[in-house]
Amino acid sequence: MSALRAVKANARPFFQRHSAGELKEALRKMYLIRRFEEGAEEAYMRGLIHGTMHLSIGQEASAVGSTMALRNTDYITSTHRGHGHCIGKGADPKLMFAEFFGKEEGYCRGRGGSMHIADVATGNLGANGIVGGGLPIAVGAALAIKKQKRDDVAMCFFGDGASNEGAFHEALNMAAVWKLPVIFVCENNKYGMSVSTERSMAVANVADRAPAYGMPGVIVDGNSVADVAEAIAAATERARKGEGPTLVECKTYRTRGHSRSDRNRYRTKEEIDEWKAKDPIPLFEAELIAHGLATEDEVTAIRISAETEITNGIEYARTGTDPDPNEVTRDVYSSGVNS
Repeated sequence: MSALRAVKANARPFFQRHSAGELKEALRKMYLIRRFEEGAEEAYMRGLIHGTMHLSIGQEASAVGSTMALRNTDYITSTHRGHGHCIGKGADPKLMFAEFFGKEEGYCRGRGGSMHIADVATGNLGANGIVGGGLPIAVGAALAIKKQKRDDVAMCFFGDGASNEGAFHEALNMAAVWKLPVIFVCENNKYGMSVSTERSMAVANVADRAPAYGMPGVIVDGNSVADVAEAIAAATERARKGEGPTLVECKTYRTRGHSRSDRNRYRTKEEIDEWKAKDPIPLFEAELIAHGLATEDEVTAIRISAETEITNGIEYARTGTDPDPNEVTRDVYSSGVNS
């Protein structure tokens, strides 16, 4: 039995271990992530925001399932494709939109934008525009947790492309040697920018690399909230008990391009459509209804509520406070030598 099938076979108790309220909250967060990114995409197309963005539409189960077991005192480090992680960890979408729109009300006072949102109050140490940049940061945070004798954990999100960076190997090695409380979450969406994993890796799975560092490597269906949450819960329990790190690989897919400039010429329409049929949101809706944890009317109400929250969040950001150009360097720090 493959690792992926083994995890799926044991995932069903997930629906007995969580209350209907907890599971409906998970669905609400998935809707918020989807509508947030669709709203951000529309705002970009209308010229309301500038720069670029990296959307995770199709990967909502990975973000929400991974963060269900975390506390506010647990840390996460995120990626350039990190809106879902941010919302999963408890961020307020209207403050995220304010950051997108460059407003003072934003999480980073409008100075970070899409790729650098952080929310220290919920343990989000920030997204990172450097591929693999969050890996060593998470290891450092986990070392601090261990030195302070806390039972918190650090969770590091990264993509399949980052697993080929030197920082990935250094981070896993150090975390394993020192038995640090880290959960490494690889969101394998099959492509590092435009290069497929088949062309960039000699192994079939990122998780196959875990045994080389003396840690468990787990492969899950990244489009299943239950499968992701069950694997992460086990890894989190292991980390809290002082037993060291785990590498969890979530097999998922982004249905949008790498960034706004990506024309998707390296993927076939058939492949994209195949993964759209595995959309994690309707799959999770169907599971909640099938288990008697939500009715169709409740699901509809959750969806409408999320859509309203996103609409209000965009309006909040549009009417926010523009930064004063005279304070452009406020809250910006440098380690440069004085001239």
